[in-house]
Amino acid sequence: MAKRHNLATRAFGAEPGLPDVTCLAAWIAEHRGREADIITYRLDQSLAPQLPAEIGSPCAGGKFYAGRIRQCIAGIRDNRAVGELHVDTPAIIEDAAGIVVQKKGAWCALPAPQVLGIQDSHYDDEAEWSAAICGAYRTIMRVMRDTGVAGHVLIADRMDNAELASLARQNVFFFAPAPGRTDLAILMEYQQQVAVTKDQLPALFDLMNEYSVRKIFLIDPDPVSIGQALSHLDPDQVVAGGYCMDACGDYWKKITDDAIYWK
Repeated sequence: MAKRHNLATRAFGAEPGLPDVTCLAAWIAEHRGREADIITYRLDQSLAPQLPAEIGSPCAGGKFYAGRIRQCIAGIRDNRAVGELHVDTPAIIEDAAGIVVQKKGAWCALPAPQVLGIQDSHYDDEAEWSAAICGAYRTIMRVMRDTGVAGHVLIADRMDNAELASLARQNVFFFAPAPGRTDLAILMEYQQQVAVTKDQLPALFDLMNEYSVRKIFLIDPDPVSIGQALSHLDPDQVVAGGYCMDACGDYWKKITDDAIYWK
């Protein structure tokens, strides 16, 4: 008789909506004495629903954190680099501390540098500009890790070789919510762990003939896609993943409920 087994679960961030005045006032009252703004609220709300759902590797943050990054990098005006980049870290440290208070060992998702859409009007050299913005990101991630955040997800619209070469590390995971085959191929040059939806599995399986894959993070899994993943990798190499794009409600509970297979 087949037995039920559970897959590991992991979050890749969330994009909570803007609150109405009543919700925001109630949240501020609960967090009286803490320096907070709308980004702090969304950071809190991105992580909070994951905890009762018992996501194995929770992750705060999302693309919305672009606002904080822009605030904290000196040398940027009107989303354009006009001087040498320098990171002012107090707000970043405060955010990281808030994540750690909610869940020790949680990760944090940030938009990848190219998602910010910052135009270079200072360096006038693509390589120098890439080195500068990636250096700012390394500072941001380092101070967050020093505060207790375990690692970072960088959410990308497309894969950029310079960013991957500079930033992809054991504790930095590049994630594209909707990667095409070309993006997957670029990513797999740098990462042996890849997050995909069920629609991207055929392209991933084809690329596995060329690239090594140690782990698949299956976003919004269902029984069919789990079975397909397990036909190529062992159960400890397949993880049920989530990236909440709307009101999360029962979203994270569904991820844990669906993270099963029978054997």
